[in-house]
Amino acid sequence: MSTDTNFVLRHLGELEELAETVISDKQQIVALDRKRNSNREALRALSKSTRGETTRSNKAWVCFGNTFIKMPQSKAQGLLKEDQKNLDEEIDKLRNDLKPKVSKLRDMEGSKEVKGFDLKALSKDELQAVKH
Repeated sequence: MSTDTNFVLRHLGELEELAETVISDKQQIVALDRKRNSNREALRALSKSTRGETTRSNKAWVCFGNTFIKMPQSKAQGLLKEDQKNLDEEIDKLRNDLKPKVSKLRDMEGSKEVKGFDLKALSKDELQAVKH
């Protein structure tokens, strides 16, 4: 084979590998977002049950993998809030890592750079500074 053919094959292999990582990151974001939504629903259900009628036992059944455990509702809410925080951080990290990968993929494909793709949201401090 000629060097041109080897170069093309190597370039296409790198392109395919990068595209696979982008797709897998997107799928992981979707899966984590589904888990985050189910945690949010569970938190809402627990808060509704504690606000409503007083129950004889202040315990709730919580599912960890394939096991159900009965624990105090306050502890269950704490665990869910902590898990929610971890999921938010992981999703944000994946989204931030995804942007350079997509940009590199577009460069390798020879596509034009998308304007505004690298924009970042204002932080709370920056937003407060703009308002005042």
